[in-house]
Amino acid sequence: MSNAERLYKIERLIRQRGHVAFQTLLDELEVSRATLKRDLEYLRSRLGAPIVYDRELNGYRLDEGARGTRHELPGLWFDERELYSLLAAHQLLASLDDDGTLARHLQPLLERVREMIGGAEDKTLMQRVRIVAAARRAVPARHFERVAEALLERRRLHLRYLTRTRGELGEREVSPQRLVHYRNTWYLDAWCHRADGLRRFALDAMEQAAVLERPALELPLARVQAEMDAGYGIYAGGTRRWATVAFAASAAAWVSREAWHPEQQGRWLDDGRYELQLPYTDDTELVMDLMRHGADAEVLSPPELRAKVAARLRAAAAVYAGDAPSSSSTAAGGSTT
Repeated sequence: MSNAERLYKIERLIRQRGHVAFQTLLDELEVSRATLKRDLEYLRSRLGAPIVYDRELNGYRLDEGARGTRHELPGLWFDERELYSLLAAHQLLASLDDDGTLARHLQPLLERVREMIGGAEDKTLMQRVRIVAAARRAVPARHFERVAEALLERRRLHLRYLTRTRGELGEREVSPQRLVHYRNTWYLDAWCHRADGLRRFALDAMEQAAVLERPALELPLARVQAEMDAGYGIYAGGTRRWATVAFAASAAAWVSREAWHPEQQGRWLDDGRYELQLPYTDDTELVMDLMRHGADAEVLSPPELRAKVAARLRAAAAVYAGDAPSSSSTAAGGSTT
């Protein structure tokens, strides 16, 4: 029997029978005396259960003051390790939440978790865990809350949206379908009524967001997933193609353990390199990810992707052509592992 099952059974037995002797609880639960004492104390001090010991009845009952009211144990249970994991997850969420939008809504849950594990231990945990979220783009709280409201209530949104690739600020009316968190920022997958199709909107590119009274257009989630998740990274739409990339042995040990795409296929080559095959529709993000590997990544196919990466590498090399590091910068350099 799990901890949660025992706690529920203790309160159920006392409620059903009026009062229950300590030995009866031991027999019913088949636990040690120490475990039962801990459970009773946990119910009273942590969960607020109105359980008292009655000397005359030689058993445990509900407090007289609790008559007429009904105490309910919470429906969500965690053991100690799960509670610590939840606190660590909260810290991760907070590190991605620059303006405190999510943390504010989760604060009551966090306070309850801290009560359940008993005080100061979580502070030590927070000091011993560091989450680094690089290149995060903050989302204004008002935009996140309005998007979430429209999504949950199945209503349309009016957006004033900056399309960064074109530098164009325009008005959109959209029907929200789902929120996506990707690489430290938030996106909204929605049906755009101006474009008459599914589009992905970055929340940090929204200048204004207003919830409308009109009901949202409902689309099957399977259709949203099929259209928006077929590509590579955050880019969706277009013809699906497959890229084949060979990574040098110096990078293969890391790349072979990385998840680039849910449908990726990988294999080790005889020369120690690692070959990765993955689908994409728009190559923008794929090219950026390959660029960070420099000479350790070679695109084998398709030819147009290989040509694009080669051109970007040549352009990058041209920026540094003729440059030589200064003696001061060389001396200041360090090493990392």
